[in-house]
Amino acid sequence: MLDISLPLILIGPTGAGKTTVGRVLAAKLNVSFFDLDEEIEARSGANIPWIFDVEGEDGFRDRETRVFSDLVNHGDVIVSTGAGVVLREKNRKLLIKHRHRVIWLQVDLQTQLDRLKNDKNRPLLQVKDPRRKLRTMAAEREPLYQTHSTIRVQTSKTNPAIVVRQIIERLKREHNENA
Repeated sequence: MLDISLPLILIGPTGAGKTTVGRVLAAKLNVSFFDLDEEIEARSGANIPWIFDVEGEDGFRDRETRVFSDLVNHGDVIVSTGAGVVLREKNRKLLIKHRHRVIWLQVDLQTQLDRLKNDKNRPLLQVKDPRRKLRTMAAEREPLYQTHSTIRVQTSKTNPAIVVRQIIERLKREHNENA
């Protein structure tokens, strides 16, 4: 295995490819991978839209915070977060604690729309104008992504293997600079 500190945490907007990139990165580094939303569903026995319908966004965020805390304190893992993980103070404190291992996957608006156009599993995007909603979410969340990440990688129109190679190169560079 490469000499990289874990856990690694992938943050970024909906449709940035956090889950896809996380799976490839975990396979490359031979470590466990957890998708935060999938883990929430597995632990609760319900899908995200159902949780939103029954408990609202606050109920979902409560679950998200509990599971996120558990996963990042798990050790040698890669965690792909939901886009809104940065909205809660407790989650931001965990991101600060692991700051040198937080990777912001960036994506342009058109790529997001293309990737998400048939996805009905994202409650916040089940609106009349998803483009406007994505812009609103970006305005609120991008400053938080920027503040809480040390590595930024563009995923628009890019193969996940290339994104993973860029992440590993940046992690190695950062490790060598801090050694």
